[in-house]
Amino acid sequence: MFSKQRRRVFSDWSDCELHARCHDGLLPDGGQIDVQVRTSRTGTVQLFVSAYSGSGSMLFEEYYKERPGESMTAALAFGVARAMMLTATKLSPIPSTMRLGIYRNA
Repeated sequence: MFSKQRRRVFSDWSDCELHARCHDGLLPDGGQIDVQVRTSRTGTVQLFVSAYSGSGSMLFEEYYKERPGESMTAALAFGVARAMMLTATKLSPIPSTMRLGIYRNA
């Protein structure tokens, strides 16, 4: 396994004191997806979605400030599906979603 080269989005996201769940998955090309969901101090469900190449370099990182109306389980499932879709289709996340609370490092 490789060491993930985390970027600003992950450092903005990380808070080891919050209750969180995660899903790691291996990609056919040796890369990895990392999806984490947590409940913020105000009770909001938040989501982090990322993918890394086989060498560990970041492909993308997204941080959703809130997933309104979703449980942690539903948000985690959404995040896994999103990571798989972005990596399978080689799509680049759209940079114009900062207003939605989605932050990406392109």
